[in-house]
Amino acid sequence: MTPLAPAPVPESTHVSADDAIPEYMQVLERATLYLPEDQRQQLRRAWSVGAAAHAGQMRKSGEPYITHPVAVAVVLAEQKVDIETLVAAILHDTIEDTPLTREALASEFGETVAELVEGVTKLDKLNFGSRQEADAESLRKMMLAMARDLRVILIKLADRLHNMRTLGAQPGPARERIARETLDIYAPIAQRLGMNKIKAELQDLGFHALYPIRHAVLEKRIRNQPLVRREALASIEAQLAQRLTAAGLQYRLVGRIKSPWSIYNKMQSEGKTFTQVMDVFGYRIIVGTAADCYHALGVAHSVFKPLDGRFRDFIAIPKANGYQSLHTVLFGPYGAPIEVQIRTEEMDLIAERGIAAHWAYKHGGDGPNSAQSRAHSWIAGLLESQRQTGSSLEFLENVKVDLFPDEVYLFTPKGDIMSLPRNSTALDFAYAVHTDIGNRAVAARVDGKLVPLRTQLVSGQRIEIVTAKSSMPRPQWLEFVATGKARTAIRAQLKHLQHEDAVQLGHRMIDRALEELGTSLDRLPQERLDAYLVEARYPRLEELMADIALGNRMPAQVALALAQHEGGVPNERLARAGETIRIRGDERGVITFANCCTPIPGDSIMGYHTTGRGIVVHRMDCPNVAEFRKSPERWLNIDWDREVVGDYNVALRIEVENHPGVLAQVAAAIARVQSNIDGVEYLERDTTVAAIRFSIEVKNRKHLADVIRRIRRLPVVHGVQRM
Repeated sequence: MTPLAPAPVPESTHVSADDAIPEYMQVLERATLYLPEDQRQQLRRAWSVGAAAHAGQMRKSGEPYITHPVAVAVVLAEQKVDIETLVAAILHDTIEDTPLTREALASEFGETVAELVEGVTKLDKLNFGSRQEADAESLRKMMLAMARDLRVILIKLADRLHNMRTLGAQPGPARERIARETLDIYAPIAQRLGMNKIKAELQDLGFHALYPIRHAVLEKRIRNQPLVRREALASIEAQLAQRLTAAGLQYRLVGRIKSPWSIYNKMQSEGKTFTQVMDVFGYRIIVGTAADCYHALGVAHSVFKPLDGRFRDFIAIPKANGYQSLHTVLFGPYGAPIEVQIRTEEMDLIAERGIAAHWAYKHGGDGPNSAQSRAHSWIAGLLESQRQTGSSLEFLENVKVDLFPDEVYLFTPKGDIMSLPRNSTALDFAYAVHTDIGNRAVAARVDGKLVPLRTQLVSGQRIEIVTAKSSMPRPQWLEFVATGKARTAIRAQLKHLQHEDAVQLGHRMIDRALEELGTSLDRLPQERLDAYLVEARYPRLEELMADIALGNRMPAQVALALAQHEGGVPNERLARAGETIRIRGDERGVITFANCCTPIPGDSIMGYHTTGRGIVVHRMDCPNVAEFRKSPERWLNIDWDREVVGDYNVALRIEVENHPGVLAQVAAAIARVQSNIDGVEYLERDTTVAAIRFSIEVKNRKHLADVIRRIRRLPVVHGVQRM
């Protein structure tokens, strides 16, 4: 529909006291009894405006459209949220789908409601290259809206929950797409924000939509639990209750029922049968204070023996979403484990409602452990990475990484606690502390022991990062980091370094090319240089230099175009051009070393200009060089600089006696000459002799010669040859 000009909401939309209130609105009235009467009147006003705006619109189920936003408001009312959130929920589709404007909403219900509605408004009108890109951009915009007001995500999750409850009206492909999106994005967001009740229902509805038969089978088996299990539950509950009462504790004891989705997930991820998953009893003990939690833990451990290594204290160290509880696993009387969670009423409320608990439970809502402040920190971290990412798809990838439900809890040298996703490495920790520390990291000390940056961390470790000013990110780092922040920072720094290297190398290449033509970049008139940049559509000289280094422009051709305009240089002079570029080896962004011949400093080398990759360096005796001579315009005369830096890969074929311990002897000999081993592979092997390929790192030909001499001294070695 075409939006109307900004105007106040018409008076005709008011509902008189005599008007009948439909059943779906009566449900909302009953759910909002916690609000004062004047606020409930405002809610009725919002309904009348929404009903008038959506008049004539129907859902796929055949119901009037207004039933959907009211149902969304009911979901939120069950969380006991504030009046502004409920009004925005009722009106959340009006800006997009009706003639009502943002200005009209702001004038009638206030600026906050208008902002919430705008934040929730869908983004289907934007044009993207693919469905995945559209979903990624929508998520990015939603995160930005969440940063302004967390209530946006409350409405969005309630909207998705009601859509999932009524998903049956959608056609098959749309149903599957929405269900998968719910399981991949919305349920994990709900979990990340501590809203476990909504998360559990989203997961179960998504599972039901994707695999209806599997869901039905599991649900039936849960319902028809054997009598023996029901008796076991009653017996365990009675023993726990008896001891808790005797200890003088005020408590609530509830049995935990597994959902079809959680059972299915455990069966899939852990390879267990239905019986194995169900053969675990679960209880929740809810007490008055944090001190009572630890008292109740002692009581539970006195009833049944605890399982070693399965106790987790999320009260002292809360999860990233604000969740607090004590978890323990006990040996049950029937040989089955008993999972017990112990928490206070406030902790239970936050565990169920997460950020929504802020409005329902006023005490402690602004503390450092509150779900809301933690949610703000998480979103702030995502937005920081979003500013550095170039695409929505990369942002989506980072969000999915950060939605891992399992975390490790680590200590800084000062004793502060940091939480990171499962499988995080020491390098992830470095970037979590600060981007600059990550960029300069060289190693880490875990509990005082020096370890490589790729070392995976486990809860309770104390981490200290070792840095060096000369260190910089490497492409290989992307292979083992687990967090979106680390991945984004590494990519951004690599792009920056590559661009700087490319500009410097491009300068050297164009300078050499111009020298051969009797001129230089400094002697060219500025007007000519500017005119060429305009002709070639480069905003700055640096962009041209980078393109030359990356092989997208040939330096000789650019030099000729510039010099001919200046003084008419003959082509035969260009043909004699044989500029030599000297390389240090640290121009890794624009210079790569060929795997076919693995050149190292000291080798006689040549360069081949490859579009998009820059210069690929080969040894002059490489078998591929003959092919490169067919494209002389791409051939570059290059040589090593006097000062060369870095380590270079080289492969050795070593023939040794085939008996135990030989491999260790060779590896030790290589290590004694300060060379790293990247890989080992058996090429040939018989009963007496084995040929092994060692991929190692050396600094130059002299270093390689030292390695080969040291290996040849071993009595078990028959021969060494560079491959």
